[in-house]
Amino acid sequence: MSAQRSYSPSGERVATSTGAMPTGVTVAPNGRIFVNYPHWGDNRAFTVGELKDGKVTAYPNAAINHADLARPGDSLISVQSVVADAANRLWILDTASPKFQTPIAGGAKLVAVDLATDKVVRTIVFGPDVVLPTTYLNDVRFDLRQGTAGVAYITDSSLTGPGGIILVDLASGRVTRRLSSDPTTMPAKGFVPVVEGKSLMTRPAGGSPSPWLVASDGIALSPDGATLYYSPLSSRHLYAVSTALLRDPASDNGTLAKAVRDLGLKGATASRPTHWVASTVAITSTMRSAAWPTASGGRSRRILAFCGPILCRSAPTATSTSPPTSCSAKPLSMKAGICGASPTSCYGSRSAPGRCCCAAAPPYLMIE
Repeated sequence: MSAQRSYSPSGERVATSTGAMPTGVTVAPNGRIFVNYPHWGDNRAFTVGELKDGKVTAYPNAAINHADLARPGDSLISVQSVVADAANRLWILDTASPKFQTPIAGGAKLVAVDLATDKVVRTIVFGPDVVLPTTYLNDVRFDLRQGTAGVAYITDSSLTGPGGIILVDLASGRVTRRLSSDPTTMPAKGFVPVVEGKSLMTRPAGGSPSPWLVASDGIALSPDGATLYYSPLSSRHLYAVSTALLRDPASDNGTLAKAVRDLGLKGATASRPTHWVASTVAITSTMRSAAWPTASGGRSRRILAFCGPILCRSAPTATSTSPPTSCSAKPLSMKAGICGASPTSCYGSRSAPGRCCCAAAPPYLMIE
């Protein structure tokens, strides 16, 4: 990443990323910014980094970012998500699935780093009863109000097997799998993603093409922690379930399935003749709301979006290098407030839906 300061009525671009695509960004209470890069074949030197003055360096150190397959629980293998919490910790979700391969045994885990000391203080390794051979750990949400140390909710975004919701008790380290293979955590039947007017297909060498499908992906927690929202990437429906039921060991999957609410069409994962937008809830995973004090002690700031071609892909409508205040193209989803119909990079917020960047720019952070 490189430092690039530019401003708009909705935010500030603080860095530009080229090369490997980061999938997570989070801001600690004191303003420190962390990103992660899963090893999808980009040969990045590290999988978790801290952004300082426009430059990303390995975090918490370079050594832990070198995968040690002899001790997979003690090193970072391929990280999909990072989240800074209110207790001044950075939580790291390690898929242990480089290039979407079968997870390395003993490597899938949740790691906590104390941001005061930059030392690992907690590692919770997931067992084979939770991380299946087809599992791909994706997004995570935390509720520190539950139990003695809090709970984490994680989606299994499998490409070939069961989707599901994974619960982690942060005090005991107990990990359970919920709603596994439930229709609401699986790709919707008949769903075919369309990109630039063509069906997005998996085309194995010597094999027949098949639709590229992803199970439960996007996840969000209600402000009171009572409801978990989730959606498969390969679906247009948004679902909700009681977190109390998810945490209750007496609630079996049948009980949970009956309690899931279908909230209807979410207005994204939208197909048009020439455009495609990823899941609304999945996009919010790269828009994690995080506030921190400004240097002057003024109002807090938050990440509006982590923008880039992965969200909107099409020909740019302008060559300006600064985000305009508006675009002539009508947004694909005003409800989502994320992507315009034409730009390759874009941003938005609930207060200013549909704002977009018409420049053909690399991914960048928008800060309000």
